[in-house]
Amino acid sequence: MSSIKERQQRAAARARLERDMAARREAAARKRKNLWIVASASAAVLIVAAGVLIAVTVLRDDDSETTAAPAADTTVCSWTAAPDQGQGTTVDVGMPPASASNVGKSVMTVTTNFGAVDVSMDKTKSPCAIESFTFLAGKQFFDGTKCHRMFPGMLQCGDPSAKGDGYRESDGTGGPAYRYSNEYLPTTDLPPYPAGVVALANSGSDGTNGSQFFFIYEDVQLSPDYTIIGKVSTAGLEVLKKATAAGHDGAFDPNPGGGHPKNDINIQTVAVAAA
Repeated sequence: MSSIKERQQRAAARARLERDMAARREAAARKRKNLWIVASASAAVLIVAAGVLIAVTVLRDDDSETTAAPAADTTVCSWTAAPDQGQGTTVDVGMPPASASNVGKSVMTVTTNFGAVDVSMDKTKSPCAIESFTFLAGKQFFDGTKCHRMFPGMLQCGDPSAKGDGYRESDGTGGPAYRYSNEYLPTTDLPPYPAGVVALANSGSDGTNGSQFFFIYEDVQLSPDYTIIGKVSTAGLEVLKKATAAGHDGAFDPNPGGGHPKNDINIQTVAVAAA
């Protein structure tokens, strides 16, 4: 009996041991499964994070391209809209490019009924003004206009509305549908505006430059408030002296001075080309 009882006890112990081992194996399997799930989720998070990082990097690269600084040989130009004030003298042909070359030179040829006047223009000094005149010349903006006003030593031109026979009170009020700021001002030059200089006309304050300009055919004493865009050739200066030889009619004397040219001085074409 004793041996039988011992055998039963040993069998029961083996059964308990087998159940315990099975439970341990099952627990270990669950643990391995849970670890695999956690590892997979972590890997997925890392992949997503990496994708976000790549996307942000690409976006930053794209943004850096759109905000890149202008090239060293260009200048950013600011054109301010100037709608017509009800006089019908503003001619809208659009706006010039937003940047201009600031290296090299251009030659503007103003062909008049008295001959051609060549103007050498230095883009290192007044790049945006020169870009504006290049743009307007390409639009035939000045073609068929007349120089509408004279002062002693100065001839004013560039109003797109100054056309046809005779003169009108509105002559001198016209321009393009934009304005821009001063550039090269001869603050250290004596005299600031010698014979041969071409300078922009404005309304007396910065930011009011348009298409009107002065041919300086004799040395004049002006405050250095007018942007210089170029200088007339010797031959062109002779053309200007011939065109202005008859003087003016004194229509604006004594204030602000000057008058209409007695000779009709007509601008037939304006062209700008690289020097």
